[in-house]
Amino acid sequence: MKTRRNFIKTIGVASATAVLPITTIAKEMAKQKMIHQVYFYLHDAANTEEFMTDAVPMLGRCKNVGKFIIGTPAPTAERDVVDHSFHVCCTAFFDSLEDQAAYQVDPLHLEFIDKYSHMWKSVKVYDISI
Repeated sequence: MKTRRNFIKTIGVASATAVLPITTIAKEMAKQKMIHQVYFYLHDAANTEEFMTDAVPMLGRCKNVGKFIIGTPAPTAERDVVDHSFHVCCTAFFDSLEDQAAYQVDPLHLEFIDKYSHMWKSVKVYDISI
Protein backbone atom coordinates (compact mmCIF):
# COMPACT_ATOMS: atom_id res chain seq x y z
CA MET A 1 0.00 0.00 0.00
CA LYS A 2 2.85 2.37 0.87
CA THR A 3 4.49 1.73 -2.50
CA ARG A 4 1.23 2.51 -4.31
CA ARG A 5 0.87 5.84 -2.43
CA ASN A 6 4.47 6.78 -3.27
CA PHE A 7 3.86 5.91 -6.90
CA ILE A 8 0.71 8.07 -7.05
CA LYS A 9 2.53 10.90 -5.25
CA THR A 10 5.44 10.68 -7.71
CA ILE A 11 3.11 10.69 -10.71
CA GLY A 12 1.25 13.71 -9.30
CA VAL A 13 4.45 15.70 -8.82
CA ALA A 14 5.75 14.71 -12.26
CA SER A 15 2.47 15.76 -13.89
CA ALA A 16 2.49 19.13 -12.15
CA THR A 17 6.07 19.86 -13.17
CA ALA A 18 5.36 18.80 -16.75
CA VAL A 19 2.56 21.39 -16.99
CA LEU A 20 4.70 24.27 -15.71
CA PRO A 21 6.96 24.48 -18.80
CA ILE A 22 3.90 24.33 -21.06
CA THR A 23 2.30 27.35 -19.39
CA THR A 24 5.61 29.21 -19.46
CA ILE A 25 6.00 28.45 -23.17
CA ALA A 26 2.41 29.57 -23.83
CA LYS A 27 3.05 32.90 -22.09
CA GLU A 28 6.26 33.43 -24.05
CA MET A 29 4.53 32.55 -27.33
CA ALA A 30 1.92 35.22 -26.66
CA LYS A 31 4.76 37.76 -26.50
CA GLN A 32 6.53 36.31 -29.55
CA LYS A 33 7.30 38.84 -32.25
CA MET A 34 6.45 37.70 -35.74
CA ILE A 35 6.56 38.48 -39.43
CA HIS A 36 3.50 37.86 -41.60
CA GLN A 37 4.29 37.52 -45.33
CA VAL A 38 1.47 37.39 -47.86
CA TYR A 39 2.02 36.50 -51.53
CA PHE A 40 -0.76 37.42 -53.95
CA TYR A 41 -1.21 35.66 -57.29
CA LEU A 42 -3.53 37.89 -59.33
CA HIS A 43 -5.95 36.85 -62.05
CA ASP A 44 -4.56 39.53 -64.34
CA ALA A 45 -0.95 40.77 -64.08
CA ALA A 46 -2.12 44.06 -65.65
CA ASN A 47 -3.77 44.85 -62.28
CA THR A 48 -0.49 44.66 -60.34
CA GLU A 49 0.08 48.43 -60.11
CA GLU A 50 -3.50 49.16 -59.02
CA PHE A 51 -3.39 46.34 -56.47
CA MET A 52 -0.08 47.62 -55.07
CA THR A 53 -1.12 51.27 -54.81
CA ASP A 54 -4.84 51.10 -53.98
CA ALA A 55 -5.45 47.77 -52.24
CA VAL A 56 -2.47 46.45 -50.30
CA PRO A 57 -1.61 49.69 -48.45
CA MET A 58 -4.90 49.26 -46.55
CA LEU A 59 -3.31 46.34 -44.72
CA GLY A 60 -0.43 48.48 -43.51
CA ARG A 61 -2.89 50.89 -41.92
CA CYS A 62 -4.38 48.19 -39.66
CA LYS A 63 -4.06 49.10 -35.99
CA ASN A 64 -1.61 46.41 -34.80
CA VAL A 65 0.74 46.38 -37.78
CA GLY A 66 4.23 47.65 -37.04
CA LYS A 67 6.52 47.97 -40.04
CA PHE A 68 4.88 47.19 -43.39
CA ILE A 69 6.55 46.51 -46.75
CA ILE A 70 5.01 46.01 -50.22
CA GLY A 71 6.90 44.59 -53.19
CA THR A 72 6.90 42.63 -56.41
CA PRO A 73 9.24 39.85 -57.57
CA ALA A 74 12.80 41.08 -57.90
CA PRO A 75 14.38 40.69 -61.34
CA THR A 76 16.83 38.10 -60.07
CA ALA A 77 18.20 35.23 -62.14
CA GLU A 78 15.88 32.35 -62.94
CA ARG A 79 16.73 29.39 -60.70
CA ASP A 80 14.78 26.32 -59.62
CA VAL A 81 14.58 27.56 -56.04
CA VAL A 82 13.34 31.09 -56.84
CA ASP A 83 9.61 31.71 -57.20
CA HIS A 84 8.87 34.69 -59.45
CA SER A 85 5.28 33.61 -60.05
CA PHE A 86 3.57 35.87 -57.48
CA HIS A 87 2.53 39.39 -58.44
CA VAL A 88 2.56 41.30 -55.14
CA CYS A 89 3.93 40.51 -51.69
CA CYS A 90 3.41 42.35 -48.45
CA THR A 91 5.25 41.85 -45.20
CA ALA A 92 3.76 42.96 -41.87
CA PHE A 93 5.64 42.98 -38.59
CA PHE A 94 3.80 42.32 -35.31
CA ASP A 95 4.97 42.67 -31.72
CA SER A 96 3.02 39.58 -30.58
CA LEU A 97 0.81 36.73 -31.69
CA GLU A 98 -2.12 38.61 -30.12
CA ASP A 99 -1.42 41.59 -32.39
CA GLN A 100 -1.42 39.30 -35.42
CA ALA A 101 -4.69 37.69 -34.27
CA ALA A 102 -6.26 41.14 -33.81
CA TYR A 103 -5.10 42.07 -37.31
CA GLN A 104 -7.06 39.14 -38.74
CA VAL A 105 -10.34 40.70 -37.52
CA ASP A 106 -9.35 44.36 -37.97
CA PRO A 107 -12.11 46.17 -39.93
CA LEU A 108 -9.58 47.42 -42.52
CA HIS A 109 -8.27 43.88 -43.09
CA LEU A 110 -11.81 42.57 -43.52
CA GLU A 111 -12.70 45.48 -45.84
CA PHE A 112 -9.58 44.73 -47.92
CA ILE A 113 -10.65 41.09 -48.33
CA ASP A 114 -14.23 42.03 -49.18
CA LYS A 115 -13.25 44.74 -51.65
CA TYR A 116 -10.25 43.16 -53.41
CA SER A 117 -10.44 39.36 -53.11
CA HIS A 118 -11.93 39.19 -56.60
CA MET A 119 -8.53 40.33 -57.95
CA TRP A 120 -6.49 37.35 -56.77
CA LYS A 121 -6.64 33.73 -57.82
CA SER A 122 -4.64 32.54 -54.80
CA VAL A 123 -2.80 33.77 -51.73
CA LYS A 124 0.07 32.17 -49.82
CA VAL A 125 0.86 33.20 -46.25
CA TYR A 126 4.09 32.53 -44.40
CA ASP A 127 4.21 33.42 -40.69
CA ILE A 128 7.65 33.59 -39.10
CA SER A 129 8.52 33.81 -35.40
CA ILE A 130 11.41 36.14 -34.59
